[in-house]
Amino acid sequence: MGSTLEQYLYIIVALALVLGVLIGYFVRQLVANREIQRTRKEAQNLLGEATTKYNELLRAAREEAIKVANAAEAENKERRLEIQRIEKRASQKAEALDRKVEGVERRERDLENKKKEAERITAELQVIREKQLAKLESLSGTSSVEAKTLLLQELKQEVEEEVSRQVRVWEAQVKEEAEGRVRDILATAIQRCATDVVSETTISAVPLPNDEMKGRLIGREGRNIRALEQATGVDLIIDDTPEAVTISSFDPVRREVARLALGKLILDGRIHPARIKEIVDKTKTEVEATVRSEGERAAYEAGVPGLHPELIKLLGQLKFRTSYGQNVLLHSLEVSHLAGMMASEIGVNVTAARKAGLLHDIGKAVDHQTQGPHALIGADLVKQWDKHQDVVQAIAEHHGEAETSTVMGFVIAAADAISGSRPGARRESLEQYLKRITDLEDIAAGFPGVEKAFAIQAGREVRVMVKPDKVDDLTAVRLARDIAKKIEESLTYPGQIKIMVIRETTATDYAK
Repeated sequence: MGSTLEQYLYIIVALALVLGVLIGYFVRQLVANREIQRTRKEAQNLLGEATTKYNELLRAAREEAIKVANAAEAENKERRLEIQRIEKRASQKAEALDRKVEGVERRERDLENKKKEAERITAELQVIREKQLAKLESLSGTSSVEAKTLLLQELKQEVEEEVSRQVRVWEAQVKEEAEGRVRDILATAIQRCATDVVSETTISAVPLPNDEMKGRLIGREGRNIRALEQATGVDLIIDDTPEAVTISSFDPVRREVARLALGKLILDGRIHPARIKEIVDKTKTEVEATVRSEGERAAYEAGVPGLHPELIKLLGQLKFRTSYGQNVLLHSLEVSHLAGMMASEIGVNVTAARKAGLLHDIGKAVDHQTQGPHALIGADLVKQWDKHQDVVQAIAEHHGEAETSTVMGFVIAAADAISGSRPGARRESLEQYLKRITDLEDIAAGFPGVEKAFAIQAGREVRVMVKPDKVDDLTAVRLARDIAKKIEESLTYPGQIKIMVIRETTATDYAK
């Protein structure tokens, strides 16, 4: 009985399970059908919306296509009209060109006819000219060749006179313009560069505390003075000058060494050959240091850095050298400043001009053992330690030893002449001055037609009196130019010399 109840329970449970499964299946089928119906409805809605949008897009595309087609049609129509206009203009130009060609051909035919007519008339004129020429020759008794010669001579004289007048006008214009420009440049340079002029000689005087010091300087049997002269290379002159001795030497560096050494010996009081040699050696070292210092100072003042030490040394030695009484180092500095300012005015390399001006007289620093003009010597020295060819060339050209071919050479030569020709900058002996004056007058008097010549203004001007019956006004102009050229070729002088040719005609008569 108990087992039968369990079997029923199992059956009931099984039936319940099967019934639950069936119910679940039907429930799922119902839910799925509802979901399918909902999805179909959404799909239908989406399809409807898509169809609506498609129709709208299709309609818009059709409208746009119609617009594009209309625009293209309008553009094509405009292009066709433009092509028609271009074709019409081309046709008109072709017609005009044809008409011009016809006109040119017609003018060529006219010109050809006129040319033939001109040739015929020329031939007739030639025949008439020959007949008239023969008639003129028979009447005048002069052949055509002689008449041409006379005519050419007269024409040549007229042309020469006209050329002389025109040359004088051009010269006056060019001279006025050039002088104005040069005056501005030189005045600016000279006003901006005002230096003192230092005069030195070939002797130096050394004061003594008393005349007894002369005997100590001479020493026993002259051994002290011989030792001093041998050590320094100068001549020591001990004469009757009270409380002073004189040092003489053409080498200014040696003279300076001797002067300083002698001053130290006098202060020290111990004067004997060994002490003299010791003091002179120390003084030489001090002077060498001074030379280097002066060279560096000059390079710094001139604004020329980077010079080779040997050039610095040679430059410093110029402090102790003079030219016509003008200190060469100060002169070189002045030329450097002037050259730099003139170079800036005319657009030349200012740095190179200042360097060339500073080193232009470097050849004067070497002794007599080096042969040649100081300009060429200086150019060779600078060429060894400086590779700027324009600087070397300007140094070589500044005195005319080499042909002046560069603007820099003219600038350095002009600056050198300005520095040397300033009033009081240099001095010359009376003999040299008189010789220069005489040479100027002799050169001017050597030209034909010159009656008298006078050098005035310390040789800065030459006035030439000519004979009025032999020299006319045009010839006077040429004479002044020829005299100036002859002076330039024959003499060396600072600055410039004015040539004035004076022609005077005096007519005298008496009323009775």
